Amino acid sequence: MRILGIETSCDETGVAIYDDEKGLLAHQLYSQVKLHADYGGVVPELASRDHVKKTIPLIKATLAEAGLTPSDLDGVAYTAGPGLVGALLVGATIGRSLAYAWNLPAVAVHHMEGHLLAPMLEDTPPPFPFIALLVSGGHTLLVEVKAIGEYQILGESIDDAAGEAFDKTAKLMGLDYPGGPLLSKLAEKGDSARFTFPRPMTTVPGLDFSFSGLKTFTANTIAANDNDDQTRADIARAFEDAVVDTLAIKCKRALKQCHMKRLVIAGGVSANRHLRVKLEALMTSLGGEVYYPRTEFCTDNGAMIAYAGMQRLKNGEHNDLGVKGFPRWPIDQLMTIKS
Repeated sequence: MRILGIETSCDETGVAIYDDEKGLLAHQLYSQVKLHADYGGVVPELASRDHVKKTIPLIKATLAEAGLTPSDLDGVAYTAGPGLVGALLVGATIGRSLAYAWNLPAVAVHHMEGHLLAPMLEDTPPPFPFIALLVSGGHTLLVEVKAIGEYQILGESIDDAAGEAFDKTAKLMGLDYPGGPLLSKLAEKGDSARFTFPRPMTTVPGLDFSFSGLKTFTANTIAANDNDDQTRADIARAFEDAVVDTLAIKCKRALKQCHMKRLVIAGGVSANRHLRVKLEALMTSLGGEVYYPRTEFCTDNGAMIAYAGMQRLKNGEHNDLGVKGFPRWPIDQLMTIKS
């Protein structure tokens, strides 16, 4: 069985073809970073228009890369939410229309389930059950995962998500968009002993996250210091250390609460080297294991949507002719897939 996956939830257009026996056959990705750089963030209308221009050419390129035609496919999967509603509707409209034209079933995929299952694309996928830390520009979630679709949200961000906090703090420091990776690069030159930032919500019970106050603390630190190159690097290091430590503390708490020793991290922020080192050390100390996708599948991509769509299609799920996008869509409302 082969399925075409389409991802258009925000500012990256991703297309892939997944085969349930051979694995990933082809994938293409186009990033809109340059388009939004002048605005310091994603402009939803521009994102939607660019998806309109790029999605069909990427589908053609993916089919050519795989050496396939539409007649070789068994289904079409597309991201239906959460995300920017205009961007979602572009992918949903194209995906649903092609499925109708090609007489194939169409499957609406949850964007965060795609991220959660992205490590399944690796040679050594994580076995169930596990705790998942999903960290991206729009979401920070801790999820207990017992099976595909059997998700219990343990904690989530009550204001800024981790990736959003990285980008906003980078903007405060005068870094270009997208600032998160640039802030991390700057932090590599920083002295971790110079500044100590708070680890928000780690001294109180619970597994929710809050990074808005940390962003404000960083802004106040910037205002109170002469911002030479080394000071900027030291502040970036203190901020990154605070975020990484906070995520690690909450992961450890979730693992103990659920009596598990298996952790999955996914989403754009999971590509952060400092975070990976920290969580690898944590799981070693607990006698457990940590899994994450390769770097190219940490950010939004069509491969994760194709994989998630394949699992849903094999479970007998498909959508009617309606085209819908869901800006908000709780992941714990999905149907469980029993193996």
